Amino acid sequence: MKNIMIVDDDVSIRRMLGDYLSQHAFRISAVENRAQMNRQMAIEAPDLVIVDMNLGQEDGLEIVRNLSSSRNVPIIIISGARLDEEDKVTGLEVGARDYITKPFSMREFLARVRAALREQPDKRIHSSKIYTFDGWRVSTRNRQLRRTSGEEVKLTSTEFNLLVAFLEAPRQILSREQLLLATRVHDQEIYDRSVDVLILRLRRKLEIDASTPSYIKTERGIGYMFNAEVHSETLRVRTQ
Repeated sequence: MKNIMIVDDDVSIRRMLGDYLSQHAFRISAVENRAQMNRQMAIEAPDLVIVDMNLGQEDGLEIVRNLSSSRNVPIIIISGARLDEEDKVTGLEVGARDYITKPFSMREFLARVRAALREQPDKRIHSSKIYTFDGWRVSTRNRQLRRTSGEEVKLTSTEFNLLVAFLEAPRQILSREQLLLATRVHDQEIYDRSVDVLILRLRRKLEIDASTPSYIKTERGIGYMFNAEVHSETLRVRTQ
């Protein structure tokens, strides 16, 4: 039975979502703030986290950002106040899997929860990859990017997925559609522009000068290309 954590400071919302999901064979942990969330996660890791963007004095977006950088868990943002495109794009860029605005039907909500859980990587997979280029090291097992010095460079889930898409096809032009699929961003109308934003953010973390990139090249009117010699190694990993 999948464990879903709901982070919302509105007790009526927590109860409504929790009761509905419980009726559909999910186990629920409902908390009202970051402190309670951290305590609960120390007891049991959730399979999915649902975060309200507006948590009183806390910023739900910051919670999503921290979760995304520290845990490999799908996140759904719910919000009734932040409706503009920029907030939706930002929420996805910092690591959310999906974004749903109030009011929403419970059937749609359940469908989005199930879709997010289906996209979870199979925990029984017994292999991972190490990519290296110009002294950089990328581990798919730990989802880490490290410099030559060994210092880790923090990436959001979407940034990491984007980088791996490039590393799997070095010196090949990838279209925006291919990159959207690689980063699990599905709504073309809303999120197509966010590919360019993600590229810029990734350049800032990889390049000496993001304005004159040497790794991620723009192929105008076509897409992007990762311009480096990439080596990869497949490792066997034992998982439970």
